[in-house]
Amino acid sequence: MLPRIVAILLLAAAPALPAELTYQKPPHEILDVLNAPPPPMISVSPSRDYAILMQPLRYPPIADVAQPMLRLAGLRIDIHSNGPHLPFSSTAYTIKRLSDASDIPVATPPDAKLGAPVWSPDGKQFAFTNTTSNAIELWIGDTATGRTRRGGIGGGVRLNAVMGQPVVWLADNRTLLLRTVPEHRGDPPADAAAPTGPHVQESSGRSGPVVTYEDMLATPRDEDLFDYYATAQLAYLDVSTGKIAPVGKPDIFESAQPSPDGGNLLVSRVHRPYSYLHPVYLFPQAVEVWDRAGAKLYQVADLPLADRIPVQGVRTGPRAYEWRPDEPASLVWVEAMDGGNPKEKVPHRDRILTLAAPFQSQPREIFETVERFTGLEALGTGGKALVTDYERDKRWARTIEIGWNTPNAEGRLIFSRNVQDRYRDPGRPVMAHLPNGEEAILQHGDDIYLTAEGAGPSGDHPFLDRYNLTTQKSERLFQSGKGSYETVVAVLDDNGARLLTRRENPAEFPNYYIRTGESLTALTKTADPTPQVRGIRKQIVSYKREDGVPLSFTLYLPPDYKEGTRLPTLLWAYPLEYNDADTAGQISGSSDRFTQFTGAALHLLFLLRGYAVLDNAAMPVIGDPETVNNTYVQQIVMDAKAAIDKAVEMGVTDRDRVGVGGHSYGAFMTANLLAHSDLFHAGVAESGAYNRTLTPFGFQTERRSVWEAQNIYLRMSPFLLADKIKTPILLIHGEADNNTGTFPIQSERMYQAIRGNGGTVRLVLLPLESHGYAGRESIEHVLWEELNWFDKYLKKP
Repeated sequence: MLPRIVAILLLAAAPALPAELTYQKPPHEILDVLNAPPPPMISVSPSRDYAILMQPLRYPPIADVAQPMLRLAGLRIDIHSNGPHLPFSSTAYTIKRLSDASDIPVATPPDAKLGAPVWSPDGKQFAFTNTTSNAIELWIGDTATGRTRRGGIGGGVRLNAVMGQPVVWLADNRTLLLRTVPEHRGDPPADAAAPTGPHVQESSGRSGPVVTYEDMLATPRDEDLFDYYATAQLAYLDVSTGKIAPVGKPDIFESAQPSPDGGNLLVSRVHRPYSYLHPVYLFPQAVEVWDRAGAKLYQVADLPLADRIPVQGVRTGPRAYEWRPDEPASLVWVEAMDGGNPKEKVPHRDRILTLAAPFQSQPREIFETVERFTGLEALGTGGKALVTDYERDKRWARTIEIGWNTPNAEGRLIFSRNVQDRYRDPGRPVMAHLPNGEEAILQHGDDIYLTAEGAGPSGDHPFLDRYNLTTQKSERLFQSGKGSYETVVAVLDDNGARLLTRRENPAEFPNYYIRTGESLTALTKTADPTPQVRGIRKQIVSYKREDGVPLSFTLYLPPDYKEGTRLPTLLWAYPLEYNDADTAGQISGSSDRFTQFTGAALHLLFLLRGYAVLDNAAMPVIGDPETVNNTYVQQIVMDAKAAIDKAVEMGVTDRDRVGVGGHSYGAFMTANLLAHSDLFHAGVAESGAYNRTLTPFGFQTERRSVWEAQNIYLRMSPFLLADKIKTPILLIHGEADNNTGTFPIQSERMYQAIRGNGGTVRLVLLPLESHGYAGRESIEHVLWEELNWFDKYLKKP
């Protein structure tokens, strides 16, 4: 028995048990803005004469987040709908006739949770899904009238969306290829009353770096559950008669693509043996061509488990397989020539092959890329395509024009640049639908069209260029001017004269317009749902850190800000790696945009509580890609100090009331700044990883393993410096985080380490939430926590 005095001392030292806390709400002025409806999204028909406006569901209730799900093979499966957990959904559709901006109402089911529309090749019909409490329904709509109906005779089609998009149109405009739940599949595998033995994994001694994936299979029953929910029956649906015709046998289809002429299918079937360390897209796959009835005509590959991919490498064997869009039935795919290993010194890293129906000859090689293949897009006419490759050390991308029928020709260089050089970005090709429904680059004679953000020293000014493939000269057709931010959504005619744009400015809510030259016709007239925040001021601010590297942030000031007042300030950032100071110092963002408080910008709501916000504060880490993290800590401290010094110099920030925050790698940054500097007086870290030894085969762009760069991993791990963190820090994490490396235990152990060393720390674990927080109640509570934290330590330091 303990002496009485010792027992009293132990009781006095014991920490209070955590109190049960219900979801809290931030102040009403923040709630009013948080829950305002978002601007609609838009989908343009292939014929470019109609568009569908979608009203997104912004924040589902926590009851939706709590729906039963299984976490299997890197997927999150809703066991009731047999689809993904928390898919994107809209609550309503409206069809817009682009010729006169008139509305056509769309009849949708009550309490709708609508997927994105899937247009027929001619644009006269569209298919869409509706997720209910126990199924994913198929619906068909008529574009001209807005009338809709359930798909199939009696509307009984039940789709299986576990492995991806379950609906694809064929070129005939009357047939859909569906992935459906197999009939008579029975009940899911029962859970064993007791274990039948241990769970065992074994490696043969061959090296195979493993990324710290989440939601992996763990038991034989997991394997059976994965089979049960992922297995789908392919079927053709005749939308005019409602008749359904099954194709082949039920299987797990990683992909299923009808050929452009509708006569064949390219399928990829996932099969055993599965892995307990890797996600489904690395499982063994059989890639095959089927005829329309489901009989196998050709085997492209039988790929083994991809469990030996080098760091930043690729799978060996055929990959990126697809149909050539401008041919009736010609396959195209890519194969590594370096064993998938980026460290191998070879003259060419990848090769592109093709094979046409009837698939009885040998594949024909058409091009070899010097660097790693990253993309291929067919031109609309002329039998050519644009291929891109990427050199990882220089972060260099090239775009090369090739001919489908000139095998192993050198190709013609179109663009070549550092991918991080935003100022010199020539743009991305505008795509268009061919009559068969396939996508290709929009081409008018020798001209294609390019869109880009138009980054420059004054911020982003989006543009549309006409680019001539023969002369390699560009002509600027449109660029967003100063005072507004306008992006090109679609080019509505082949000569680039008529555009669909999305336009906004600090006082104008985003709306869609038809632009013809300088003439603008409003397509939508959505009113600003939050006029009370229009007084917010923002500007892009440039400055330099002590070693001369140019930096920038976007300064936001509250609606009632009085000039010369020094405010408590929040710096929100995310570090990025660069090769050189020139690209690191380039400005991103625009002060001409409408201020929205959604997703990654929720911290801007602090403006409504009297804070200044230094948003998107540049946090470059510059150096050779192989060793850039050797000076990570020193550089982010310089970055942060330069931002604070500039805000203080401008007279808007009180140096003694500055907080820092970030999400994911930004949370990692936050903890490191608090461990290595005294610049801040409070911090918020959302969904971070703090012990890099738990991500031993690399993180972000780090290529070295912990065994190759042990000191760097240790120096960059704020967990190991928890005794140095005396600045108050709020740790927030979703209990169901699915992001690679950011296991919830990272925040749990970080909390224990700081607490155990006498620091001031609070840990908030959000039930059911993933890496990004989705539930309305969760988001409201996060804002309540963060506002209270900064109010306590910044407003009343």
